[in-house]
Amino acid sequence: MFKHLREDIACVFERDPAARSSWEVLTCYPGLHALQLHRLSHWLWGVRLRWLARWLSHWGRWVTGIEIHPGATIGRRFFIDHGMGVVIGETAEIHDDCTLYHGVTLGGTSWSKGKRHPTLQRGVVIGAGAKVLGPLTVGEGARVGSNAVVVRDVPPGATAVGIPARIITSERDQFREEKAEKMGFSAYAVTRTEDDPVAKAIHGLLDHAVETDRRIEHLLELLEKAGVSLEDQVATADKFDPNYLSKIVD
Repeated sequence: MFKHLREDIACVFERDPAARSSWEVLTCYPGLHALQLHRLSHWLWGVRLRWLARWLSHWGRWVTGIEIHPGATIGRRFFIDHGMGVVIGETAEIHDDCTLYHGVTLGGTSWSKGKRHPTLQRGVVIGAGAKVLGPLTVGEGARVGSNAVVVRDVPPGATAVGIPARIITSERDQFREEKAEKMGFSAYAVTRTEDDPVAKAIHGLLDHAVETDRRIEHLLELLEKAGVSLEDQVATADKFDPNYLSKIVD
């Protein structure tokens, strides 16, 4: 259980600027507590003390707010920041140097036995609230943005955002990620310039609609100043002429 405790504490200092001392990390970080309890429950699971392993896992969830099935496989230097609401399923595999934020789910999509939960390769970061579902693979060094829902494989080094998640793959994004790695940790798996392309398109449509409404209101104000009332004209007309507006403007 305590074999890798020192490097587990060290990785907290690397990824959380709020950490001030080893004693604080050891006593006040539920992610560290959940990880140590999982190492023990996973050992119990391996020696076929299954009920005891599940009971310890259940007790750990009650204490930390983090639910890790004892059958899950977790590598070294794994960090759960904040942690509340994290769920990791039985057949999940997490390789070394991965990071999860609060509200993350590594879940399954079927009731069948066998491999049904995700595999996170080395150095993966999963942002707050993200859901990674099914026996898929998130490649080495990949990022999953906050609140994304991932249902397909994510290539190594890529960034997945949105619902369902879409992969951002451009040379510019790749260079940005490499630069971020050199400058420091990319918290929450997002950068300042990152955005969901679908959300950007929707925002563009909304902006266009607002601008169109503004222009119509301005046109109506000009017509009223000119002494023209569209409401009166439409009310008294036997049949509305679709070219009426262009006629009165002329």
